[in-house]
Amino acid sequence: MGKIRVLDEATINKIAAGEVIERPSSVVKELIENSLDAGATDIRIEVTKSGKNSIRVTDNGCGMSKEDAALSFVKHATSKISAIEDIETVITMGFRGEALSSISAVANVEIITKTKDELSGTKVIIHGGRLISIEETGAADGTSVLAEELFYNTPARKKYLKSDSTELAHIIDVVTRNSLGHNSISFSLSNNGKEILRAPASELRDTIIHIYGQEVARAMVPVNFESGPARVTGFVSKPEMVRGSLDFQSFFINDRNVSSRAISFALRDGYGTLIPKGRFPIAILKINVNVLEVDVNVHPTKNQVRLSHEREICDMVTRAVKSSLSGETLIPDVKIPGQQPLVYESIPQNPHLVRETDTGFRVPVKDTERRLRQSEKSGMIHENQNTEMPEVNILGQVDNLYIIAETKDGLMIIDQHAAHERVFFEKVRESKRDDSQELIVPVNLELDLREKALMKECIPYLEEFGFRISGFGPDAFAVTAVPFVLGRLEDPQLIHDIIADILSEGRIKDETGIFERVTKSIACRSAVKAGAECSQSQMESIVRQLFMTENPYTCPHGRPTMVSFNRQELDKLFKRS
Repeated sequence: MGKIRVLDEATINKIAAGEVIERPSSVVKELIENSLDAGATDIRIEVTKSGKNSIRVTDNGCGMSKEDAALSFVKHATSKISAIEDIETVITMGFRGEALSSISAVANVEIITKTKDELSGTKVIIHGGRLISIEETGAADGTSVLAEELFYNTPARKKYLKSDSTELAHIIDVVTRNSLGHNSISFSLSNNGKEILRAPASELRDTIIHIYGQEVARAMVPVNFESGPARVTGFVSKPEMVRGSLDFQSFFINDRNVSSRAISFALRDGYGTLIPKGRFPIAILKINVNVLEVDVNVHPTKNQVRLSHEREICDMVTRAVKSSLSGETLIPDVKIPGQQPLVYESIPQNPHLVRETDTGFRVPVKDTERRLRQSEKSGMIHENQNTEMPEVNILGQVDNLYIIAETKDGLMIIDQHAAHERVFFEKVRESKRDDSQELIVPVNLELDLREKALMKECIPYLEEFGFRISGFGPDAFAVTAVPFVLGRLEDPQLIHDIIADILSEGRIKDETGIFERVTKSIACRSAVKAGAECSQSQMESIVRQLFMTENPYTCPHGRPTMVSFNRQELDKLFKRS
């Protein structure tokens, strides 16, 4: 008997569903896109237990007839296209006919729908891909889809869902991006009966207020740029309002939300040296191009597209941003502490997605000196008896990043940030976790909806390291104390960046490695920065402290802190015999 066999239909559907439906937010995304394609002007999303128990999306779109409702759950049944050629010119959000069939394969689904011309509606119930019933029912115009017990028949997938806070954060991200991309449509989101977000149909700047708040909206610059048949519109932030990640950048090509590193690079290029390395502007950019220039059929979730003239479009984005910023006064507003709450940037997520070119920004000498004094304090690090301090003669610094030193054997190059990061990592690891120092002025963190959902779960772990954090109003948190190892806090932004790193991965659970991740974050944010110009004595201090650590050879992330070339290797480089 042969080993190869054809899978049964139920198994095929579950496998296919796994490509489209990864978590509760995937269901929300697919159902919102169906509502958009139905011409809805009001979309309501209601979830319980962050979508793990149930997800309901209700719209006032065109609805479906009884015949169409019965077919809507059949795989590859769609009203968007009828032939392969139609894919090249598709303008709807969906077109494959996979959404409802994929959802119904891994959940219990009920759909109630009614067209404007019918007196009664239709209710269809499907459990795990099996049609249970189809009948007439009273209903309002539009469609309501209820998905319950997601992944009930695929326990392995259900097991790997993250915490309620994390799953809710993903749902919030989907709804906020759709609100920004389709600001002429009203969106609302509630979890366990409590409304989390409401973004009524309005101008884009008003939608930004609802999503990101007044502070961000005031710092946004309008973009309106045309080049041939293409057009870029939307908003970008002034250089004073930047973030530590790409998470606050939303791009839409022909109204479709897409993820594009190329466009992110183009946006960054539009700022030139206006923003420092490692910081990213907030942006909502809508790019309209000829549909024949865009291939939307390249990814199961349709969040990636292929552009036939990507370079030209990216160049246009760069020019659009430059043009918009050039017409603005970019002098930042100064906030005086004590007159109003201090507001700091929202929490970054995954800040290492894009590698930045260097900018003209310099790290203040005073900042470098403070960081070195803090790590030099007695009792911070026990001198390592296993590593002998080599005789080094500091020759200088390259690119404000690499320390060049002569040794008795040849040449040594030291990464100043990686080296000092190792020093702080061991210092934090050896310190008492609950040692705190009170802040004279509490630091207020205003978070967006997604970050706020994660923060409450994160607080207990941060407090074990000496942070003291409490709620401050409905949308903010106040940091009243920080770990003692941070020393005298002259830059409150440091607190924000550390907490940002902790939230960046989304999942906060009592798992192996969580405390090491916090330690690495504190060390990274406390160390001398790449780009900091160091004096001779400061470079000597970095090298001396490095060789007092237990492991001076790598930073906490595993990158080398130094490389060396002996005399023989140098001779080979210059082809000396």
